[in-house]
Order: sequence, then structure tokens, then C-alpha cells
Amino acid sequence: MKGAQLLRSLVLDRQRVVMRMLSARMSSLQENKLFTPGPLNTTPTVKSAMMRDLGSRDTEFLEVVAYIRTQLLKLADASADEFTAIPLQGSGTYSVESVLQSTVPRTSDSRVLVLSGGAYGERIAKICSYLSINHDVLTNPADTAVDLEKLKGQLSSAPYTNVCVVHCETTSGVVNPVENIGSLVKQILPDCTYFIDAMSSFGAVKLNLNTCHADFLVSSANKCIQGVPGFGFVLARTSKLLQCKDNSRSLSLDLYEQYANLEKSGMFRFTPPTHTMLAFKQALVELEDEGGVDKRAERYKQNNKLLSEGMKDLGFEQVVKSKDAGYIITSFRYPSPSFDFDLFYDKLKARGQVLYPGKMISKDTFRIGNIGDIHAADVRHLLTCVQEVCQEMSRDV
Repeated sequence: MKGAQLLRSLVLDRQRVVMRMLSARMSSLQENKLFTPGPLNTTPTVKSAMMRDLGSRDTEFLEVVAYIRTQLLKLADASADEFTAIPLQGSGTYSVESVLQSTVPRTSDSRVLVLSGGAYGERIAKICSYLSINHDVLTNPADTAVDLEKLKGQLSSAPYTNVCVVHCETTSGVVNPVENIGSLVKQILPDCTYFIDAMSSFGAVKLNLNTCHADFLVSSANKCIQGVPGFGFVLARTSKLLQCKDNSRSLSLDLYEQYANLEKSGMFRFTPPTHTMLAFKQALVELEDEGGVDKRAERYKQNNKLLSEGMKDLGFEQVVKSKDAGYIITSFRYPSPSFDFDLFYDKLKARGQVLYPGKMISKDTFRIGNIGDIHAADVRHLLTCVQEVCQEMSRDV
């Protein structure tokens, strides 16, 4: 017991030294504030958690993996008797592709319905095309949520085996009603597999997998849980996942085999992102310390309210109407046809404020995220910088 206490004490001492070194290093660099949909600003303690080396088969690391899997299910109000959590190397898109190529039956009559309102719905359709998976796309305008009446008609038109939707479409900031969609899917097609891409919402928007009728849900380490890039994860209804054995079209993205190996040995099949997972464990601890999803949502909502009101005062109009908008990311229209976004971006970047260009093809827009280790004071400072930049740009005309 004394040996274990001594070891913990030595580890804590080392972490304190690392934190001091990291703080000194960071103070000499410009600390950018990332008002983006991810990667995001992370806390110094999340960064410092990566300053350790663990082997992928170390008992300590396997305990980290087990902790992460357990906590992810808790965040989704999901019972381990019904659901399982499967981390997978790579970006979130890797996990999206893993779900699609593992869960869609390899039969000629399988067909996927993709609900698309932007770039990330289109990406799901593109994955289906690459995999030669039969699919239809029900497209809604980029600034509005899925039309449930149109969806009802589409679901009745074909025996879809899978339905996919993006929860928060970060192209625009639209949040789709995933509970209502799931209810409609299961009402019309009870055996259909319902898949939610919750990349930019999980950890900040309350989601219950059963209430959503979700069979699979995907998110990523570097979004609202505030970890760093390196892996995504799939929350799966176990009964549905077990049907996917020997169905995968890929070796490395075989979701069933990844699950089976984790259950058998606690290990990834291939080299895991050890440092990223150490950071993610710390991020999960900090999410709980903040008060869980509800309290994090409160902070993000406050950020969004300050941002929306402040940008309106500065003459910027939001693209998405309030009934369809979330608090994750907000799209703004250019204030005039002659607005030079590249100059606007560069001047803000010089002040350490990083935005995202728009992805809405038909509109001149840009996006500002409200998530990550961002607080009210950071939003107020951003608004001050936006005002200064607008004044400079006006003088330069």
C-alpha cells in the first residue's frame, strides 16, 4: 500500500513539474482562441495529461480504456446491458465510415436513407458511394432542420435498412430533431438501423440513446468533451452490433471486430492513440467536475447568447432561425457584398482569435463556434476584436 502511495506521489510531482514547464512554454507563445467546431481549446490539465508514455498493453492504459468506455455510456444515459462504447483510431469520419460499412447489410436489397442539410450529410452520402452502398439522399435547405412530413413520405417509399442523420450540422449550426426522427423511423420501419452522427453535439447536448431510438451514435474526442484529436467513438446497441459479424467491407474499420477484441482483452486490435486517450480521460473527469452535460450546456448557451447579441449589435445577421438553431456553432452572413472575409479573418487571427469560413455553398457566410474551453470573458474579448477589425476595415475602404 505504501509503495502504491509513493508511486502516486511521484506521478503527481512529475505532473506538477510538467505543468510548470508547459505553462512557461505556453506563456511565451500566442495562445489562440479557437472559435471553431473542433479541434477546440483545451485546458492545460488536459494537455499535460499527454506528457506520459504508456504501453498499449499496460494494465494502467487498459484501465483508462475501460474507464472511457464506461463514462461514454453514462453520458448517453445508456445501460451497459443494452449498449456498448467502441473507441476507434482516427478522426470522427473514420468512425462514421466504420458504422456505415459495418452495419449496412451486404445484400442487393439493402438501402440507406441519408438525411442531408449540409457538408456532413453529403459526406455520409459520399462514403456510401465509395463503398457502392445503395442510398438515397433526402436534402433539406442548409438553414433549416429536417422536414418531418417529407421524411414520413420518404420512409414510406422504400424498405430502407438504414437511416442516417447529422444531429448538429456544423455547416450552418442547424440542430436536427433526432428524437422525433428516430420515433418516425421506428414507427414506419421497425427493423431499420437508425444512426446519429453526433460529432459536434455529444457532451454538450443531452442525448438519451433509448429516447432517440438510436442504434448507433458517433462522436469524436476533440469536440464538446474537450479532448484532443486522435480517435472517435461509436455508441452501439449491442443486439444490433452483434448482427454485424463478418459483414465489414474493411479490415481496420471493422466495428464488430474492434468491439469483440475490446471485450475479450480490453485492447485495441491495432496501435491505439495512447496520449490522446490519456488526455480524453482527463477531459471526462473535467466534464464531470464542471457538473456534467447540463452544466457544460449552460456555459455554451451563455457563450452563444453573448455572441449572438454582440454580433447583432455589430451589424451581423444570423443565417439560421432560432427554431432550428443550436448553441454549438453559429453562421453569420457577410454584412455587405463587398465584405472581405479573408482580410477579416487575418486581422482577427493576428489578435489570436480564430474563426471558420462558411461551408454553405449558396450563401456568403462565416462561422463562429461557442464550444471548447471558451468562457464568457473570451466571447466578450472576441466581440471587442471584431469591432476593432470592422472599424479598421471601414477606414481602409
